[in-house]
Amino acid sequence: MKLVEQIKQPILEEMELFESKFREAMATKVPLLNRITHYIVRRKGKQMRPMFVFLVAKMVSNGKFDERTYRGASIIELIHTATLVHDDVVDDSNRRRGFFSINALWKNKIAVLVGDFLLSKGLLLSIDNNDFDILKLISVAVREMSEGELLQIEKARKLDITEAIYFEIIRQKTATLIAACCGIGAASVGSPIEEVEKMRLFGELIGIAFQIKDDLFDYTDAKIGKPTGIDIKEQKMTLPLIFALNNCSNKEKKWLINSVKNHNKNKQRVKEVIAFVKEKGGIEYTTTKMKEYQSKALEILETYPSSTYKNSLRTMVNYVIERKI
Repeated sequence: MKLVEQIKQPILEEMELFESKFREAMATKVPLLNRITHYIVRRKGKQMRPMFVFLVAKMVSNGKFDERTYRGASIIELIHTATLVHDDVVDDSNRRRGFFSINALWKNKIAVLVGDFLLSKGLLLSIDNNDFDILKLISVAVREMSEGELLQIEKARKLDITEAIYFEIIRQKTATLIAACCGIGAASVGSPIEEVEKMRLFGELIGIAFQIKDDLFDYTDAKIGKPTGIDIKEQKMTLPLIFALNNCSNKEKKWLINSVKNHNKNKQRVKEVIAFVKEKGGIEYTTTKMKEYQSKALEILETYPSSTYKNSLRTMVNYVIERKI
C-alpha cells in the first residue's frame, strides 16, 4: 500500500464523502465556470490539506465528527485552489502538477476571476453557516500568505535575507495554510481555544519542515517535480544558500551573490553554486534544522492518547521530510 493511502486509511469514508461535498461547494449556474471547476477537481493532488483537517478533528475528539469538519476542509481546499490559480497567473506558469494551468487554457483574465470566485465561495461557506471561528483562521492564513509572498519579492531584489527573515517568509508563505488546516480541524469539533492554538502550532511546525525539505530538493539529483537549481535560477534565497553566505569569506560572498544575481541562467555557474553550498555544509545544517521542526511537531502529537488518527498524523509528519517529491 502506498504511504499516502496508508495515512488516509482511518478517514477513507470521510475523504470519499468530502469529494462529493467539495464538488457541491463549487457548483455554479455559469457553464464556463462549471467546466473550469470540473477541470480543477479532476486534477487534484494528494489532498494532504483536507487529510490534516479530518485526522486532527478525529484525534482531538476521540473519533467524533461534525458537519463543520467537512465545511472546514472544503473552505481550505477552495481557498488553497484560489491561491494556486492566482499564483500561476503571477508566475506566468503554464503547468501545474503536470497539467495545463487555468491561465494557460483560459487566459489570465478568466484565471483571476476564477480565483476570485473560489475565494468568495470559501468565505461564503463559512459566513452562511456562522462558522466565524473557522473564517478567522483561514482569513489570517490568506493575509499571511500574501505578506510572505511580498516579503520574498522585496528581499529577492537585494538578496539580503537573514535566517530569521527566511523562516518568517516560509512560515507565512507555506506553513500558515497547514497551520490553518490543523487549527480548523480542532475548531470544527468544538475544541477549546488553547487546543485549537496547539494544533495550529503543530501544523505550522510541519509546514516549515515541509518547505525546508522543498528547498533541499534544489541541491539533489533526485527525479522530483522541480529541476535541480531552479531556486537559484529564480534568485530565491533558501536556507542552504543563506548558511553558505554566512560562513564564507568576503571574496566568496561577492562571488556567490554575483552568481545568483547575474549568472543564474548559466548552467555551469549554477552547478558551481550548488557545489559551493554543499562544501560549506549548507545541506547538513539545513537538514538538522528541518529535523528540529519535525521533532517539535512529534512532541505535540505525543501529548495525545494512542489512536489510528494519531498514528496517521505521525506518519504524515515523517512523510513530509522523507518524501522524494
